Amino acid sequence: MGGHVAALAVRRVVAALSATVLLAAGVAATATPAAAAARVDEESRQGGALATLEGLKTYGQAVVHEGGEKLTTGAGLFEMAVDGGGRLQTYGLDVDNPIQQHARYGETDWGRTSLHDNPDAGKILWILRHSYPQVDDLQGLAKSARSGKLSPRTAAAGTQVAIWRFTDGRGSGRGGGVRVSAADPAAEKLADHLQRSARRMAEPDASLSLGPEALSRKDGGRLGPFTVRTGAPRVTVSHSPVPAAPGARIVGGDGKPVTSVRDGARLYFDVPEEERRAGEGSLTVQAATKVPVGRAFTGVGGHAASQAQILAGSSQSAVSATATLSWARNGAIPAVKAEKNCAREGVSFTVTNAGNRPLRFRLGGKAHTVPATGSRTYTVPVREDQAYRIPLSGPRGLRKHFTGVLDCATRSAVPAVAADEDAEGAPQLRTATVGGAQAGAETGEGGDLAETGTGSTPVIAGTAVGLVVLGAMAVLAVRRKNPDDTGVHGV
Repeated sequence: MGGHVAALAVRRVVAALSATVLLAAGVAATATPAAAAARVDEESRQGGALATLEGLKTYGQAVVHEGGEKLTTGAGLFEMAVDGGGRLQTYGLDVDNPIQQHARYGETDWGRTSLHDNPDAGKILWILRHSYPQVDDLQGLAKSARSGKLSPRTAAAGTQVAIWRFTDGRGSGRGGGVRVSAADPAAEKLADHLQRSARRMAEPDASLSLGPEALSRKDGGRLGPFTVRTGAPRVTVSHSPVPAAPGARIVGGDGKPVTSVRDGARLYFDVPEEERRAGEGSLTVQAATKVPVGRAFTGVGGHAASQAQILAGSSQSAVSATATLSWARNGAIPAVKAEKNCAREGVSFTVTNAGNRPLRFRLGGKAHTVPATGSRTYTVPVREDQAYRIPLSGPRGLRKHFTGVLDCATRSAVPAVAADEDAEGAPQLRTATVGGAQAGAETGEGGDLAETGTGSTPVIAGTAVGLVVLGAMAVLAVRRKNPDDTGVHGV
């Protein structure tokens, strides 16, 4: 054991130089959450909820066995505060990934997370729908699991352990090397029950989306259609001021102006004939709705490497989506969509040219050409856990930089460094997810979990406790990952 710990210490020291860059980015963004939000390129997001992590609220303890090490970690429900109003409860997806305090998160598809190549991702959704907090009849849940009495914290711990077994564990379909168990016997029996019972389910739809995310057209006119998809009963519509076309407006399929729509609506950006020479703008839709259980959340901005989360419960929350558009009468007319592509191990750029001339541009230092009325997709390779800044430049003042961290796997290529040492001076492994009390100690449940609306999804109440402290008391996480993910933010 001593030799293994010494080897871990050497690896951590070697990783420290590169890890410091990511930690510094996290600290800077943590200091000013609003500023961090401003750095996020909304064009790269599909839409949905944006939220700030408040901490691990209702939890017990789990024991992680890996590589001869036995680690104790907090296991349970995190809470997030949604921009514009609303609360979320989430479970972690990657047991070895660290959590950055006050991390900013955005709703996303499974394909942009470590779930992208996980054949058991649908089983995790089954667990979420058949366990706490969606099922808040703890007596009935305990009876089904034959676990003995369950409290909110032991139910949350057991549910989190079951999820980790399908994302990181040896029982997952991806051959993971980690064994995870709950410290509490009742929580362990619940985890076993959920693991045995889980069945694959289809990925849930986004809370709100607007597509296409980027559009270009020749000659202006009615630009579109943009299609709204949501579970919300009502969606408000707005557009950014367009200096080149002050008379532009949003209209429906019948050509009449609209300010609110429903799911399935088709919207158009109508540019008056005298203003169609050239211009660009954006269209935004907003709504209040419950985010579907099972939606993934990944860190944005300087928090792109923070442990991915999956939604377990939602109050009525603010969600939004934005699409960009451009038009001109002649020349190349570009539209650019950027997104993480875990399957391709990089950042994928879909570049469309609606103009009557070829579009010549540079992406990541390489020259490319998209023919008139054509579209091409290019993938810029990025290493797992690598912070990247990808420049794109072209005609009509097209200048963008896409920044982020590729984080698609459950094992980190760049482990964090722990400053804590034991009496013999050997670095000690700390929890990957930390709650309010010191590691290894259970806290109370904290706050009421009253039902919201129909069903059993609880309203998340109270102030979150215990956030990860970066720096001298940095949390050490030895993350297991397959090279394959990316977060995209344009600046």
